[in-house]
Amino acid sequence: MTYLRGLLCGVASTFAAFLGPGLLNALREIGQQKATGLGAVAGGLLESLLSPQFWILALLFFCLFFAASRLNSKILRVVLFWTPTLVISTLGFAFVAFFAYFWMHFRKG
Repeated sequence: MTYLRGLLCGVASTFAAFLGPGLLNALREIGQQKATGLGAVAGGLLESLLSPQFWILALLFFCLFFAASRLNSKILRVVLFWTPTLVISTLGFAFVAFFAYFWMHFRKG
């Protein structure tokens, strides 16, 4: 169970850093460049993943989630660990699936 919690902390912290400020910064950059198309979105998101701000936030979220997973109180552990990590992971995987669907459906060729 400890490995599952650690893995869930890593996935949720990566998606939290990506879906929070990382996505907003990527979309702001795309708007300033006046670029269109799915390639512009992918380029902006890749740039967001390579920024130091993204990895610092991911590390901070990981520390917070990991500390919450070690709480002795079951109610606090459910509220501060299980609920946020499962919601963020679900939203993150939904975003990836949505992006992959549109890339497959609307690509040229």
